[in-house]
Amino acid sequence: MKAGIISLGCAKNLVDTEVMLGIMQSRGVQITPNPAEADILIINTCAFIASAKEESITTILNFAEYKDAGNCQSLIVAGCLGQRYKKELLDEMPEIDAIIGTGAWHRVMEAINLTLRGERVILIGDKEIIYDAKTPRLRTTPNYTAYVKIAEGCDHSCAFCAIPLIRGKQISRNIEDIVEEVKQLAEDGVKEINLIAQDTTNYGRDIYGKPRLADLLRELVKVEKIQWIRILYAYPQTFTDELIDLMASEEKICNYVDLPLQHAADSVLKRMHRPDTKESIEKLLNKLRKKIPGVSIRSTFMVGFPGETEEEFNTLKNFLQEQRLDKVGIFVYSPEEDTPAYEMEDQILEDVAQERYHELMSIQSLISQEINESLEGKEFDVLIEGRDREVEEVVAGRSYREAPEVDGQIYIENDKKSLAGDIVRVKVVAGFAYDIAAEKI
Repeated sequence: MKAGIISLGCAKNLVDTEVMLGIMQSRGVQITPNPAEADILIINTCAFIASAKEESITTILNFAEYKDAGNCQSLIVAGCLGQRYKKELLDEMPEIDAIIGTGAWHRVMEAINLTLRGERVILIGDKEIIYDAKTPRLRTTPNYTAYVKIAEGCDHSCAFCAIPLIRGKQISRNIEDIVEEVKQLAEDGVKEINLIAQDTTNYGRDIYGKPRLADLLRELVKVEKIQWIRILYAYPQTFTDELIDLMASEEKICNYVDLPLQHAADSVLKRMHRPDTKESIEKLLNKLRKKIPGVSIRSTFMVGFPGETEEEFNTLKNFLQEQRLDKVGIFVYSPEEDTPAYEMEDQILEDVAQERYHELMSIQSLISQEINESLEGKEFDVLIEGRDREVEEVVAGRSYREAPEVDGQIYIENDKKSLAGDIVRVKVVAGFAYDIAAEKI
């Protein structure tokens, strides 16, 4: 029996995919990258915003064609879209044989067996669960890097976000279990660990009574062979002085901060049900830059949130121009049913939101280019990810300043020897809007 799977959405979803792959492989299912030869096809879906839902639906329909054109006997939909629209999907898409909710990934073999017997089923967990170090997992990332999910769910109630409705409240893994997994990954050759959760800096509050990300990091830096530890999805409110000091003092912790700020106008932040203010955000950014020299700061912002006035948009625009963050992602607000923002008045016209999106992207592109140009002549350690497809003498990689998948790369010229997974020292020779050119030292 052969199975193929495609993972959509974020890295947190990817970990769920890897766990389902591990469970299937441990039960004797052969994993294939060729959907045409798969007996079982699984799509692990995303439902964060409208475009993600559209991509999920399109992918399901495309894979459904293998029921006629390939060997597919069972088409299974997993993840956030399945969790949120389980009955609608099964009722309206006869191509689907099973729905596996976000809290039921461990029931993947049950879904396979039931559907191969001709049943159409919905498997949804009573509550969200999270894998542990003993759970089988087949990683899909390169052997030198891995994502480690330290918590599931979210305790925030942002007005625009459906994730708490889908994933539930936060549940954290204990420190000992996470350390055990990282030790296993290190033995498998992993050099870079990327810690992920919906709110990484809130890690541990549900089981320890307070956030304990700093305590977790103190244990993880002790793991031999791990060279880089990166923190992703860190909320400003729980980014403590203790955590900042630890990042500044521990060489293994990348001086990379990913803060989902969403906006800079206090009135918009309040309507979003965000606890931050422009003043508190600027205070944190100043502290990070003062205590962690060379820190690379990434954030995401939303335009077109209901009621966003021209004045509020200008506040955000001015904030970006003044703060000059290293990496920025801009999103257009997507109205999600069952969220408070969905019912808000003064929904912004799509063309207005798109115009604001393009204006901010243009501003940030110039800022990013100027920042990368300012790095010219500086030296960095770079984790090699592969060789350029067109120019054999060029390799591409990332420094501590770039997270996998979401940020640009550093291209190293005249390097015929470096292999994927190597960490080499380079000097920057040219900076561009998203990528950097360098030479090996």
